[in-house]
Amino acid sequence: MSSETRITSARQFRRIASAVAGVGVLVQLLLTSYYLGMAHAPKPRELPVGLIANEGQAAGLEVQLNAEHSYDVTRYDTAADLIAATERREIYGGLDVTGTTPHLYVAGAAGPAAAAVLRTTFTTVLEKQTAAAVAQLPGTVPIATVRTLTAPGTITDVVPLPADDRNGGSLGMLVQALALGGTVASIGLGRLIPRARRSWRRGVGHLTTLVVYALASAAIVLWSASWFGVGRDADHSTLYWGFSLVSLAITGSTAGFVALIGPAGAAAGFLYFTIGTVISGASIPPEFLPAWGRHLGQALPTGAGTQYVRDSLYFPDAPLGHPLLILCLYAGLGALAILVTNFLPNRTDRTAELPLPGA
Repeated sequence: MSSETRITSARQFRRIASAVAGVGVLVQLLLTSYYLGMAHAPKPRELPVGLIANEGQAAGLEVQLNAEHSYDVTRYDTAADLIAATERREIYGGLDVTGTTPHLYVAGAAGPAAAAVLRTTFTTVLEKQTAAAVAQLPGTVPIATVRTLTAPGTITDVVPLPADDRNGGSLGMLVQALALGGTVASIGLGRLIPRARRSWRRGVGHLTTLVVYALASAAIVLWSASWFGVGRDADHSTLYWGFSLVSLAITGSTAGFVALIGPAGAAAGFLYFTIGTVISGASIPPEFLPAWGRHLGQALPTGAGTQYVRDSLYFPDAPLGHPLLILCLYAGLGALAILVTNFLPNRTDRTAELPLPGA
């Protein structure tokens, strides 16, 4: 240790220790506030749902559903149309009140929290409808009428979670594994890049290493997921390339930040894991988050990766264009930053972006 960094007095030690403790407390305060602000009491905010009802029924139901801006209601003509929209993940489910018995459609794979809220809302709507119908009845009514009015309704899970993932936790764990592994790899690879002068060869070598890691990472995640039956019925090719792109988006963009601004750029990977996974939509549906958290989460590689993986696993009819665009932008811009910073003239004889330990 050099004389400039050696602690020479108790006073200096206390000052440094106080600064470190203060930073730790501040980070803990910020993260606690952030986590609780996002997840302590999630509720639907313009959750897209479908409704099949005649004009007279629809007016009252839409007022009930939109009372607190909890739902964004779209009308459908038939149950087949509503089911198709649910399978494309345009909506989280919907209600059909045109039959003798009301029918609720949900998509458990889109998020257990959303399905649970829809079931609760369905029960509340039925109770209000039953109370209103009973209030209009004459003094004596046939028992068949009473049974019809008090029927509990029917619930169909259009896209259920598989038996091996009844709680829907696998998706979040897969994304967390990709985010943490990608963060560690991007920092580690930066430290392990040989201390050679910047050149096009080193740029290509750095990028090639990141691509090879992404392909290997995807294979490992897909293989380990298969041990537990996750993704058994999904298109494994789509999943594999999706996992690869998520990994490359995280490692490539983190490495790109490091190439542009130095070691401080490694904080991007830390933020992806600590900030991005909470608002990724894996455990809390995006429509249950505050507006800024929802938009930020879907703009990060963790959020786009979650959307891609969920749709690949459970919603093969859903379009993948938006998450693919986000992931490609992170991966592509990160790769461009790595290549450009290494292709530029090396007038200052700069070497590795991250210093090696002991250097």
